[in-house]
Amino acid sequence: MKNQNNLKIAQISILAALSTVLYFTLKFPLPFLFPSFLDIQFSNLPAIIGGFVFGPVAGAVIILIRTIIKLPFSSTMFVGELADLIIGLATVLTSSIIYRRMHTKKGAVIALVCGSFAWVFVAVIANYLVLLPFYIQFYFGGEVQAFLGLLSIIPGINESNYLIRYTIFTAIPFNILLSTLVSIITFLVYKRISILFKVQDELVFPSKSKKTKVIEIKS
Repeated sequence: MKNQNNLKIAQISILAALSTVLYFTLKFPLPFLFPSFLDIQFSNLPAIIGGFVFGPVAGAVIILIRTIIKLPFSSTMFVGELADLIIGLATVLTSSIIYRRMHTKKGAVIALVCGSFAWVFVAVIANYLVLLPFYIQFYFGGEVQAFLGLLSIIPGINESNYLIRYTIFTAIPFNILLSTLVSIITFLVYKRISILFKVQDELVFPSKSKKTKVIEIKS
């Protein structure tokens, strides 16, 4: 049992490491659609997979590990990392709890859709109440007009409407796009990864392979 727990910890650690690497590396902007400071990145993907395979607690641990590693490199006085932490936890816990109760392909789709809703909702609230005010104050000395120079892609934006227009034209569509991409990739690769973990369990503990349970998407 102890060795099985150690293997599970190692597998979760691998997903946490992958999430961290994706957090730092594989990211890119879509300047023709959104302000250039927003990056498409996939660091929540390993955490969602971990939540599906090992349960909500494991998924949350992956998010926490990723955040702790990122904190020393923060350029936002930890505000950005805090927002990513809240968004990640909301997404992973929502999707993995639902999938735990609805353990089918249909359940996986419902879980990912609900997780995406949680992602978008929390991201919009975080942007509106925390991130935008922080960036304006911290990077632009409270000068809204200076910040608006980064938002020229948003039609009709000005000092009186920038919060609502940023929310409608950027925060909502950007997070819908990002959460949808992550959910689609998760659905496509999850079964293969869960099988890989199951095979690994059986190779390490062949005598207990019948007792080893790794969640897989069922038809």
